[in-house]
Amino acid sequence: MRYLLMFIVTLQLFAVDATLKIEKDVEQRARISLVDGSGSSSGMNEKFFNTLFSDLKISGHFLPDHTHHRGSVANGTIAPSLKSKDYVLKYALSQSGGLKATVKLFNASDASLLAVKDYRIGSANKYPFLAHKIISDINAVLKYPDISWLNRYVVFSRYTTAKRSVIILADYTMQYQKTVIRGGLNLFPKWADSQQKSFYYTSFNGTLPTLYRLNIYNGSKTRITSSQGMLVCSDVSQNGSRILLTMAPNAQPDIYEMSVASRSLRQITNFAGIDVGGKYLGGERSIVFVSNRLGYANIFKKAIGGSAVSQLVYRGRDNNAVDANGNKVLYSSRESHNSFGLNAFNLYLMSANGSGTRPLTTTGVNQFPRFSANGNAVLYVKQYQNRSSVGYINLASKQTLLFPLGGKVQSIDW
Repeated sequence: MRYLLMFIVTLQLFAVDATLKIEKDVEQRARISLVDGSGSSSGMNEKFFNTLFSDLKISGHFLPDHTHHRGSVANGTIAPSLKSKDYVLKYALSQSGGLKATVKLFNASDASLLAVKDYRIGSANKYPFLAHKIISDINAVLKYPDISWLNRYVVFSRYTTAKRSVIILADYTMQYQKTVIRGGLNLFPKWADSQQKSFYYTSFNGTLPTLYRLNIYNGSKTRITSSQGMLVCSDVSQNGSRILLTMAPNAQPDIYEMSVASRSLRQITNFAGIDVGGKYLGGERSIVFVSNRLGYANIFKKAIGGSAVSQLVYRGRDNNAVDANGNKVLYSSRESHNSFGLNAFNLYLMSANGSGTRPLTTTGVNQFPRFSANGNAVLYVKQYQNRSSVGYINLASKQTLLFPLGGKVQSIDW
């Protein structure tokens, strides 16, 4: 584990207010107003409105009205003050037997009805997912680029005390959180399938680190493998049949590929140093990973089954985290050297051929970079001016949204 600590940065996080950065030309986005027809004002109504508002903002396709308008969903009239908008989204919440919502989308100028749908969710605590589904559906009706990442679970491990942790499921805003694994030390959760039915995690509660897969719907747990030293599932193939593991059976960590069906292993890297955090590239015939081959943490790539290893990043002296989606590569790079305080770490986006490097952040400590499933958005954890948050970047619109995140996060995935 002492080797892994060179590349894993855990942050002490404190609750802060969400902040929003907007860089896209507002004229390119559709102006939309939200009209709440729920009938009575409540804390739930306010939270639901705020979640809808945030979803519209981070989508990059809408310019939502800040005002929490009230009005009837039953009629199709549009208030004169809203006629200047492009769209009006009316909704009504009901909290009987869970949470229900009736939603109608109107063309603001002529009050024509564009879409109508009823929604239901069993638990009122999961209201953020109801809001996310509504906005992703409205986005699809209007034929804007996909934002279904709004609907995905985030899974993360958080330390509770020394040598103890919990694994938590959340929505992307962190308003919904549910602990699914507690007791002992359980780390490195990684989604096992695109449908998010199961995730892998490493348990350090036995004699050897052991990799398990947990089904979040029926609670069934499957043992995958064990290894001395360290064991981390860092990536999963698109069809879920293969996984990339960081293992150290001979004291030094290397990257292996495992067939989930047969449990057979193939060693991908073999270096008398540190190779960790493998991620599939492109057609999954090669990987990117973190290694200290240059005497410091940097990003490299290698063909699976090949022998040649090539340096991918030529800037910075501590590039200690990487993710990939298709041929896009995302990494965290240290920008300063402070022996007595926090160092700045920023995120960069580049092509797998080493071209087109683009900075995504400019301030603070930005770690745990993760692409969305479709590669259109980025998740990360940010610490800045004693404020720490989970952040999201819409790569097309360049909008960034931050939400408070409490506790000491060890690893995160979505």
